[in-house]
Amino acid sequence: MIKVKIDTKEIFHVISIEETNLTANMAEDLMELVAKKQEEENKSLVINFLGVESVDDSIAVSLQQLHEKTYAHKMSLVICGLSPAVKNKFQEHDLLDTINITPTESEAWDIVQMEEIERELDLDTD
Repeated sequence: MIKVKIDTKEIFHVISIEETNLTANMAEDLMELVAKKQEEENKSLVINFLGVESVDDSIAVSLQQLHEKTYAHKMSLVICGLSPAVKNKFQEHDLLDTINITPTESEAWDIVQMEEIERELDLDTD
């Protein structure tokens, strides 16, 4: 089972990964955890990778699918805290331009809040 810390905010959850290396099995665990959280509460997500040094290819692909699913349900998903090695893995899969990625958790919060305001104003966020 993947070790994470979950911090619940008013309109989103922050899932901080407490692992240094994420394997394919952990990718499945993470996706199950996220699906469960989204079933329980219809909230946006910030996934913090601070401290993660390497990821399996399946993590990057799973996050792309999660990103699409989350936005289809009118919620946000922002990834933050990527190390250079993890960022390179995302770049290998051409995901840097298709997933919201920020250097810090604070910037991720800002994006989630801005997109929530856009949805409230019924603006197109695509």
